Amino acid sequence: MADTKREIERKFEFSEKASKAALRALPDLTGTAAVAAVRDEGTVDLDAVYYDTPDQRLAADGLTLRRRTGGGDAGWHLKIPVSPGVRDEVAAPLGDTVPPALAALVRSRVRGGALEPQVRLRSSRRVSHLLDADGALLAELSTDTVRAERGETTAGWTEVEVELADDVDPALLDAVEKKFRKAGLRVSDAPSKLARALAETGAEPPARPGAGPADGAAGAYVLSYLREQLDAVIAHDPAVRRNLPDSVHQLRVATRRMRSAFKTYRKVLDREVTDPLGDELRWLAAELGVDRDQEVLLDRLQTRLGELPRTLLLGPVRGRLRVWNNARRSGSRRRALAALDSKRYVALLDALDALLADPPLLEGADEPADSVLPKAVLHDHRRLAKRIATALDLEPGHERDLALHEARKAAKRSRYAAEAAVPALGKPAKRLAEAVKKVQTLLGDHQDSVVAREALLGLGVQATAAGESAFTWGVVHAREEALAERRERELAEVWAAARDPELRAAPRG
Repeated sequence: MADTKREIERKFEFSEKASKAALRALPDLTGTAAVAAVRDEGTVDLDAVYYDTPDQRLAADGLTLRRRTGGGDAGWHLKIPVSPGVRDEVAAPLGDTVPPALAALVRSRVRGGALEPQVRLRSSRRVSHLLDADGALLAELSTDTVRAERGETTAGWTEVEVELADDVDPALLDAVEKKFRKAGLRVSDAPSKLARALAETGAEPPARPGAGPADGAAGAYVLSYLREQLDAVIAHDPAVRRNLPDSVHQLRVATRRMRSAFKTYRKVLDREVTDPLGDELRWLAAELGVDRDQEVLLDRLQTRLGELPRTLLLGPVRGRLRVWNNARRSGSRRRALAALDSKRYVALLDALDALLADPPLLEGADEPADSVLPKAVLHDHRRLAKRIATALDLEPGHERDLALHEARKAAKRSRYAAEAAVPALGKPAKRLAEAVKKVQTLLGDHQDSVVAREALLGLGVQATAAGESAFTWGVVHAREEALAERRERELAEVWAAARDPELRAAPRG
């Protein structure tokens, strides 16, 4: 089983002007911020072999995968960037081959590629602990003398690393940096030892495809947007596998944005090519969504129960809700992980890469973005207007609920279309996206109420069959029904703001 640790650290190196004496001793950090004492922990020898694909797909994204012996944490380590100076280290026991748990976390990047040894780093590490007045650990200070080996090519350097203990204020790193700068040390340009080793041995990873459009043509903007969404899918994949909060939602949003872009910008990309990819993206979102949708529904029902006074909670309602949820979520996470582990998913990622590498561009792709994109955005906005008009013309009830759900999906597409156009059209497109998002949010709350009422009816039936009172479920159902009616009344006002003629016309400029 893999264990995860959040690393917050800062790496330093000696400046070229630092004296030889400075290379032999670090400044005493006692009295720096909350540091009351510095305790020498001795020296250890570390031997790490870093694995990657031959074309360095992990290094290109800032990930490192190593097998290390020596020290107190020998084993396999996968480090995933979170933000500058912050990484999640996922560890697994020492073995001869890459642990399956770690291989799964890099699958969206490696796919069918082989993970092979790329660089070996041998380090002599002198360790000190920075302690507070109570003797509690604040940070670990390491001075590493490193030798990098890549085939016959070698390189060597000395670096200093300060890694915070859990729950320590990162301001300590700023205080240490200030002290170090006076002693001739500066923050390292390399984000990791591997990155420096690759640079020092002449094997830096190839540059990632550019995120920004190369020119003002519509095709460049659309392709840049699609690349951002594919990067989001790849980046959120390991987070979903680790069951991190909101990761499934973010991955699904990226798939929806790509599908919407394929449909919205049909004058730019050939839909004979993109439609099959859209179908596969819909499959992926559906496989991942089972667990997420149930999680959202459970949270809503728990919130509604929490809003009721105790006098209206008749019977074992929370226990009933727990049993109902466990039955519905059984196997849903396994289903999501099975999708991410499937050949179909890898084939989809490869197909999306192929599309971006050799896009099926139409004539509209060469036209100016400020001409093509506004037309596409306003087309989707008019589509939304028709869906809303259809829904509001219906009497309240099941048919209107279905029509409002269709309007919600149209609102998502309209919003995503405007968001994709922001880099080219600027504030007008951003304002339109924000206005339509409010419509989408309102319609989303209405649809969630529809789904919740269906679940509440089922819970009431189950409670009755078990000889329990169904009263509470009826009360919550009535409240959800009233909420949905309020959302329907509010729709006209929210939609009026989103269909303001000046706002809709703005993207033309």
